[in-house]
Formats: sequence, C-alpha cells, structure tokens
Amino acid sequence: MIEIENEPAVAAQIFGDRIEVARRFAEALGRHGEERGLIGPLEPPRLWSRHILNSAVIAPLFSGRVGDVGSGAGLPGLVLAIARPDVEWVLIEPMERRVAWLSEQADSLGLDNVEVVRARAEDWKFGATLDAVTARAVSALRTLVPLTAPLVRSGGELILLKGTSATNEIEAAEKQLRKFKVTNARVEIVGEGLLEEPSRVIRATVR
Repeated sequence: MIEIENEPAVAAQIFGDRIEVARRFAEALGRHGEERGLIGPLEPPRLWSRHILNSAVIAPLFSGRVGDVGSGAGLPGLVLAIARPDVEWVLIEPMERRVAWLSEQADSLGLDNVEVVRARAEDWKFGATLDAVTARAVSALRTLVPLTAPLVRSGGELILLKGTSATNEIEAAEKQLRKFKVTNARVEIVGEGLLEEPSRVIRATVR
C-alpha cells in the first residue's frame, strides 16, 4: 500500500478553486509515479510539501506562454498549469515514457492550456518565442542558461526553481549569463508564511 502524504491545509489556499484538479494529480502521481519511473520510493509520503506546493507557490510569477524544460513528472509544469489556467504552458521533455505521462495527465485533468513537446531543450526548433522558461531540479545554473535562454524572447524571463545554493550558482554562472545576455539574476524567496520550507527561484531577464 503506497502511503501518500495527507494534503496540507495550506494547499487549498494556494490552489484556490483549482484544488480539486490538484488533488487528482497528486493522487495519480502518488499512486503511479514510482512504477512509471517518475519519482522515487521516498517521495509519495512528502509529495505535497516537497514537490507540489513547492512548485505551485511560484505560479503568480508567470504570464503569457511559458516553457518548462525537463518537465519529467510534471514538476513544476503540470502543477503550474493546474494553478494558472490563464497561462499557456509548453512542457519540454525528451523521454518517451515521461512525455506519455504528461500527455495523459493533461488530457485526464482537462488542461487545455498545456502543450507537450518531446525534445531536448537544445533541439528546440521554434526560436526565442517564449515569455518565460522555468525548470526544477534539472541542473546547475551555468548548465541551464545555455539551454533555456535561447528559448526566451527579448525582455522575457528565466524563473528557475533552486535549492539553498542558488546564490552560489549565480556567481558560478557569471560567464554564461554574460554570453547569453541574461541580466539582473537574483534569488527570490516565495511562499514565506505559507510553506515550512519556502521555494527559492533564480529570476533573471533575457535581453
């Protein structure tokens, strides 16, 4: 029997009238995520607090058409699409089984604001067309910048979920930030007062 974390009380506050859709996604990912190679065996008991709410709390930062690079299990892309039905989400994922999961979930949850693209970020064929790009637990910023910045229009943003070493990652990526004309890179803390462990994002503008 898979033990899925009980929904924290704050989830309804964060998702508002989208909470039922979020519950359905949490149940599906908690029940099937490990068998389908999407999450590890330790994740269902902390699925809400560590993964879903960590992703959802940054939803207010986005607008327009947004790419999620390395979308995987849909963290953060599917969660953000649930929380922000007014934003268009492009989930970019190279692995076939993960693409199948993302497409299934978008269909079953009725997310008509989601497009799933099977590709690596470096094989993106549509130019610098996105208003923003996000990613979670993909790689260090110095590796992410060359993958994500070319997808974003001039004046658009990188909004990347990161851990406690976010400030150090900005320093280590100085050369790549300059090369790809990414400016004003800074760390923002999101969800203080809501989450026990608030989310950190590296936020920057692409010129």
